[in-house]
Amino acid sequence: MSLSPIHPADQLAMIMDRIYRFGMTTTSGGNLSILDENGDIWITPGGIDKGSLTRDDIVCIKPDGTITGKNKPSMELPFHREIYEKRPDVRAVVHAHPPALVAFSIAGKVPNTRLIPSAYTICGEVGMAEYGLPGSVELGKKIVKVFERGFKSVILQNHGAVAVGGSLFDAFKTFETLDFCARLEINAYRIGKPLTLNEKHIELTKNTQDVNLKAFKPTGYNTIENNARQDICRFVHRAYSQKLFTSTQGTVSQKLNDSSFLITPHNVDRKYIDANNIIHIDNGCMEEGKAPGSSVILHKYIYDKHPHINSVIIANPPNIMAFAVTGQPFDSRIIPESYIFLKNVRNMPFESIFVQPEMVSDVFKKETPIVLVESNCAIVTGSSLLNAFDRLEVLEYSAKSILDSQYIGEIVKIDDLSIEEIDRTFLL
Repeated sequence: MSLSPIHPADQLAMIMDRIYRFGMTTTSGGNLSILDENGDIWITPGGIDKGSLTRDDIVCIKPDGTITGKNKPSMELPFHREIYEKRPDVRAVVHAHPPALVAFSIAGKVPNTRLIPSAYTICGEVGMAEYGLPGSVELGKKIVKVFERGFKSVILQNHGAVAVGGSLFDAFKTFETLDFCARLEINAYRIGKPLTLNEKHIELTKNTQDVNLKAFKPTGYNTIENNARQDICRFVHRAYSQKLFTSTQGTVSQKLNDSSFLITPHNVDRKYIDANNIIHIDNGCMEEGKAPGSSVILHKYIYDKHPHINSVIIANPPNIMAFAVTGQPFDSRIIPESYIFLKNVRNMPFESIFVQPEMVSDVFKKETPIVLVESNCAIVTGSSLLNAFDRLEVLEYSAKSILDSQYIGEIVKIDDLSIEEIDRTFLL
């Protein structure tokens, strides 16, 4: 979904609603702005409920300083204005106080964006600005001093975070991804030391992004395919609302028959993905005019080699990814449901998904439905889309239980005799 045709006031209300629903701000916190082509700054108001913001609440500041709208502009207008003056490439600013980013803010540190490659691609390096009084000109100068060095996001000492972009969605996805990085790093430190990707890893990711498949023009979609497209969209939207996906992360595919499958596109907002965005892959050829992500090759190998698999989901939820970015093994023998759904979760090295996708596909068996790729992703397979999605939820919730248990005591795993009993009872 492109925000560009939408009025700035509607864009701000829409993105603020997403930030609030995602738990990245409070009723009174946070402010967003857009600089339009006329030089007008559209900004969210101060003192108005961020959970029910409408376009009528948005304030417009003209280049001559004239203010239009029924509300007062956010008290943080000075630093928004300062950013626009000193960064001509910036057309939107996002500021809020998500708990994970505030944790870094009060610790005087910035999140590590090199934990997974997609996060670094979106965020780059992160700056740190000295504390300043909220709403003050001094704060604006301190923030801009850091942004002038080219950062897309800055942590504010004892305050929160700011992200900028060439559009409101660009700024939002940077902010959302930075919050993801913060949550992931905090989780990782509960069980180990997170590994940082080096330049070789980053370059490998960049060099394998392009997918060169022959294109074909479909003559139409039959009822089965139309239903499958709707199902994929429904589960992608659920994954986003459950924080299993972000707006830029998460891939879903579903097999149609022995030679074709459907897959989600690259670089389409997961919250608003629709059936027309879904890509048909047939005999190794892709539907023309659309762009799948680089993992499409892996999906094809999995379907070709494993008839029992009918759906594949690749995701980066922050709880299970704590295991992936620390190299710690994940053991599903914590409760019967986790073991029944997840069985044996395998760890694979970072490079494997890029340079040896066929080898990665060989790992999947009925007793190994899930693979964790180091510092990259979780790959979840299922007999159906519902089955794969259920497994992804169980995987993330089980990982959260393990992480939370670190504060309580040593984990007692289900013993071998009980595991054998589960295997017999549930025909595993």
